[in-house]
Amino acid sequence: MTSERPGGTVKLGQYEIARIGYGAMQLEHVDTAAAGAVLHRAVELGINHLDTASFYGHTTVNRHIRAALYPYPDDLVIVSKVGARRVDAPVPLALAQRPEQLREQVHLDLTSLGLEQVPVVNLRRADQGPGLIASGDDVVPLDDQLAELIALRNEGLIGAIGLSNISTEQLEQALPAGIVCVQNAYSVLDRSAEPQLQLCAANGIAWIPYFPLGSAFDQIPSPTEHPVVQEIAIRLGATPAAVCLAWILAHDEHTALIPGTRSVTHLEDNLRAATVHLDTEAIAQLDAIAA
Repeated sequence: MTSERPGGTVKLGQYEIARIGYGAMQLEHVDTAAAGAVLHRAVELGINHLDTASFYGHTTVNRHIRAALYPYPDDLVIVSKVGARRVDAPVPLALAQRPEQLREQVHLDLTSLGLEQVPVVNLRRADQGPGLIASGDDVVPLDDQLAELIALRNEGLIGAIGLSNISTEQLEQALPAGIVCVQNAYSVLDRSAEPQLQLCAANGIAWIPYFPLGSAFDQIPSPTEHPVVQEIAIRLGATPAAVCLAWILAHDEHTALIPGTRSVTHLEDNLRAATVHLDTEAIAQLDAIAA
């Protein structure tokens, strides 16, 4: 096991995490042995930040993590997400935004991961896309949700609170609750969340973007296909994906990444972003391509 953290480190509340972590969602689609191979390799390579959720396959991913890594290394930070639930339906995901549902999801995490406390829990709001948008009973005031998460933190069931898919105004509203991280969609092409990033930087909050390489989900374009990205990748002898991830790391020191994969080879490729040095010319070119 290496003592080095890929990409260096950033503070996530009281924890110090690698700036390149691992998003475990795709492990829903593999068996325990395949998931274990990826998770063991991630830890070997210095990753100590795993992102998961109980609704990734009816706790499938959580159970993979437990099977592979329990008892957990002391420095491993497992971060979960609440606000949705798995259902047996053509669309297998439904919102679960009410306070009692948030509590239920935390207990699912505790049970399936074998933890007494989830180090960090992100609340995913559903006021806007991508993904499901709240209506009816799923429209819940942010303050009500934060009150429940604060209660869970006071009870010692979660260590810290993060937010996902939120606006600048919502982040400002939540700051008194002691937010440690924000997950919003963000990439070298899509910088619509730049105001939230800057607010996080000003308050020492970790910025952990999702869809940094685009997504087929909601037809979000991949920056790896942009000609400027491809030109820089050729010049630097790197992959377009590594260039895109390296730009995010270089853009602000409060950022951390959680690229996901079900492949050990792809995991190792993602970590190469830590070794890509973007020179002044490359950064200027990439800065200029935001949509």
